[in-house]
Amino acid sequence: QVQLVESGGGLVQTGGSLRLSCAASGRTFSSYAMGWFRQAPGKEREFVAGINYSGETRSYAESVKGRFTISRDNAKNIVYLQMNRLKPEDTAVYYCTAGRFVVVTPMLYNYWGQGTQVTVSS
Repeated sequence: QVQLVESGGGLVQTGGSLRLSCAASGRTFSSYAMGWFRQAPGKEREFVAGINYSGETRSYAESVKGRFTISRDNAKNIVYLQMNRLKPEDTAVYYCTAGRFVVVTPMLYNYWGQGTQVTVSS
């Protein structure tokens, strides 16, 4: 079992930055691929970024490439999402997730956090 708790969301102006954190419980954190998804009102949950178990491989949605960076610290059981040059269209609830592989399909992940709200004002 892995429990995930996100933090770091909030309200920021266009062009600003936020860093989301996801703290994981359990001794098997380093064996999981980790991902960040987001869901805006009335829209489906979408893949944002993913990182493999070792941190060597990272994937990003086209909409966030060059602006967002995913990283992980296996010693601390934490995964981060650094978000720069934020846009109003980045406004959503952001979810941390753990699974076997980095994939863009939400249902293939095993564990989810409760989400943290990110709001970007124009």
